[in-house]
Amino acid sequence: MPSEMTRDVASISQTAGQMVEEQFNRLTEQIDSLRKQLREAQRLAALGTMSAMIAHEFNNLMTPVISYAQYAMEKGDEALMKRAVEKSLQQAKRASQMCDRILGLASQQHLGPGPVEVASLVNETIASLGRDLSKDNIQLRLNVPEDLRVKANGSQLQQVLFNLVLNARQAMLGRPGTLSVSAETVGDDMVSIRVKDTGCGIKPEDMQRIWEPFFTTRRQADRPDQRGIGLGLTICKDIVEELDGTIAVESQPGMGTTFTITLPRI
Repeated sequence: MPSEMTRDVASISQTAGQMVEEQFNRLTEQIDSLRKQLREAQRLAALGTMSAMIAHEFNNLMTPVISYAQYAMEKGDEALMKRAVEKSLQQAKRASQMCDRILGLASQQHLGPGPVEVASLVNETIASLGRDLSKDNIQLRLNVPEDLRVKANGSQLQQVLFNLVLNARQAMLGRPGTLSVSAETVGDDMVSIRVKDTGCGIKPEDMQRIWEPFFTTRRQADRPDQRGIGLGLTICKDIVEELDGTIAVESQPGMGTTFTITLPRI
């Protein structure tokens, strides 16, 4: 009799263990799915901000084109018309490049890690803003060696850099500032990438919360390109750690903020 009870207890324990394992696996799959959805939501939010900025730039591009064309047609001057067409072509090419960058970010492919040229990626990220930072009274300083490469997923790393650069721009709007992006080797097998701004900085009481999902101080900003949903830094940290790297922050209120990404070197 005791042996039968022992077998029954063992069978129940095994069944319970299998149920717990199955439930754990389902929860793991659900968490992975939610992480992917959060990344997608953040990427779409960044695209929305970028689109708002580019819509403003489109208006700046098209206004002089329309005025120039109307003036040339009123005058009936062939030479003036030719210059108007040339100006229109030049501005149309710039508009096309902006659209290409939006489409590039919108159709990012999630491939495995590989060699990524840091300088090229930084330049593409800055260009993806679709706006000349000097128009916002922001100086841009780049110091990234051309031959520096890291092991990463290029589209994911660009998403990280885009969010950090976007945050830096937003922190300096309404005041003169400097955005600095630099990179250097650390030891024999790592690369450090820094995104530094001279903006408003982060309050001490907010420093411990900036990595939390949906934490933001800009949810109610007046302009679309100044708002945030509080997922950017959360996803940045998630992506960098997935790439076997680290991300750290230093900030002083009124002085600025520096984000430092460290990734494996190739």
